[in-house]
Formats: sequence, C-alpha cells, structure tokens
Amino acid sequence: MKILSVAIPCYNSESYMEKCIKSLLPAGEDIEILVVDDGSQKDRTAEVADRYEAMYPGIVRAIHQENGGHGEAVNTGIRNATGIYFKVVDSDDWADVTALLQIVETLKRLEAENTPVDLLLANFIYDKVGAKHKKLMHFRNVFPVDQVFEWSRMGHMHQTQYILMHNIFYRRQVLLDCGLELPKHTFYVDNIFAFQPLPHVKKLYYMDVNFYHYFIGREDQSVNEKVMISRIDQQIKVNKIMIDIMAKQDFKGLEKNMKKYMLIYLDKIMAVTSAMLLVSGTPEHLEKKKEIWMYLKKADRKLFRHLRTTPLGLSLNLWGGLGRKTSVRGYKIAQKLVGFN
Repeated sequence: MKILSVAIPCYNSESYMEKCIKSLLPAGEDIEILVVDDGSQKDRTAEVADRYEAMYPGIVRAIHQENGGHGEAVNTGIRNATGIYFKVVDSDDWADVTALLQIVETLKRLEAENTPVDLLLANFIYDKVGAKHKKLMHFRNVFPVDQVFEWSRMGHMHQTQYILMHNIFYRRQVLLDCGLELPKHTFYVDNIFAFQPLPHVKKLYYMDVNFYHYFIGREDQSVNEKVMISRIDQQIKVNKIMIDIMAKQDFKGLEKNMKKYMLIYLDKIMAVTSAMLLVSGTPEHLEKKKEIWMYLKKADRKLFRHLRTTPLGLSLNLWGGLGRKTSVRGYKIAQKLVGFN
C-alpha cells in the first residue's frame, strides 16, 4: 500500500500542470499521483495526464470525469485513493522536493513505529507574482515540532495564521469517517476540506519544512478579489455549510483547543465573506451581508454572539457608511500585510 496519495485537480491546466506533477515525482513508488482531469475541453490537459500515466505506471494515474468543479475533483481523488494518507495539490501550485521527501519518510516512520497520526502539517509559501518577499506560513510558535501531539498542546495562533488545504496531510480514514463530500460546481470548498474533518483528528504532527508553493497572481484565479466578488454566491454557500457544520457538531468530550481553532477559522471565513460584500458595496451585496449574519444567528445564537463580538466581527460590522469605509480600509491593510490575494 502506498504511504501517500496526492490528488491534483486539473481543469484546462495544460500550461502549468506539468510543473506540479514533476515536483511530486521524486517521491517515487512511495506515493501515487492522481491527476484528475475535471472535464477539460479547451486544451490538452487530458493528453498530458495520460502521457504521465504512461511514463510513470504505478505512480501516476490519470482519472477523467465530467466537469464537476474543484470540489468534485477532490471527491474523486478521495474515492480513488489507496494511500494511507491523502494530500491535495492544485495544478498551478507545486511542492518543494526536499520537504516532500522528508514528509514521506516521516509518514513511513510513524507507520513503522505504530504511532500513526490523523493530521500532519507543514509550512506553505505564498508564491505571489511580483512580490519581492514571499510570505511564509509557519506554525513553530503554535505546535510542537517533529513529535506526535494532541490538540491540548496547541499554542496561540495569530490572526495571520491558519491551516489551509495547502499544508494538510490527512489520514485518509479521517476523511471517510467524517463523511466529507464537497459540493459540486463550487469554488472555495478547500475551506470545508480544512474544517469539517477536524473533530475526527486526535493525533497531530507538525514538520517545520516549507513544503507547498501556493501560486498567486493569475487574473482569473479564484482568490483574485474581482473574481471572488463575481463568485460571491459560492463563497456564501461555503460559508453557510461551515456554519451548519459548526452549529451541528457535538463537542462534548472533544478537545477544547480543537473547538477553539474551528471558531477562529469560521470567524475568518465570516470576515472574508463580509469583506468581499463590503468591497463590492452594491445594495444587493450589502443586503447579502446582513443575510449571512442572520443565517448564523438562526443556526446558533450563541455562536452568533461569539463571532459578532470578536475583533474581526466588530471591525466588519461597523455602523453606517463611514463604518463600511473603515471596514474596507482595514481589509485593504490586512491584504497588503498578508498578501492572501
């Protein structure tokens, strides 16, 4: 059995997917690379996937499906994976080879020593076009390094720190146990991927290695501000799913730090949704901002009160036109400092 399955969702990705695939190949027979062609029609994505499967049999598998969106491509990856652990690498991103080999050896060692984990975390880099200094997202101030630990040993996580799909290696059984099924034809589902399984994560491991290069800079990229505003209904859909997950989760007997982190994550997603709607500023979008907060209130009043009174909740719900301008100005400052889109 492979130690790691890596799914690469591809949609018209011919111009950059090879860089992604090649960055994973040095791990050799220890991993399987699932290249999921999500109904690409405008280029030779399908041909590239088939070519690499032919070149690297037993390592690369090409999977072709009707277009279902990024989430369905991830679902397909999970359904077809055979590895003990599961990772997603988007087709326009790539892995650091040295870090990849270290992670694979660590996962193999943990299995051999009968000390498996539910979630392994590494660092990721915002590889933003034109940026002189690439933003590194590390967690050496939050988690113990190079050891198995539980949520109880989690330290303080800054507002600028968050766990994303980029640095997550789940034990595949965790994804099956939590019943993860990402919605079709919906962007931003990576937030659900990094959120829903967490109550099933008991054992963690953090490696302070810079594994994932998160490419930012294409004008058509989903995290581009203008694109996000044009797809705001999909962001709202994901936000509502995350509210439902949180509101329905029974946290009795579960580690408090895990719940604390999920609250932090949902707080940030509420902030992103609110900020995009405020930046747009149309009457329709301002009304949708009210609606998403009312959705939260109806789902869980206690959760609503908590998130409405956090620094982010307060800063994005300032009263009146001047308040909205202040909120947008704060978002723009955060955007420059973190460089998240």
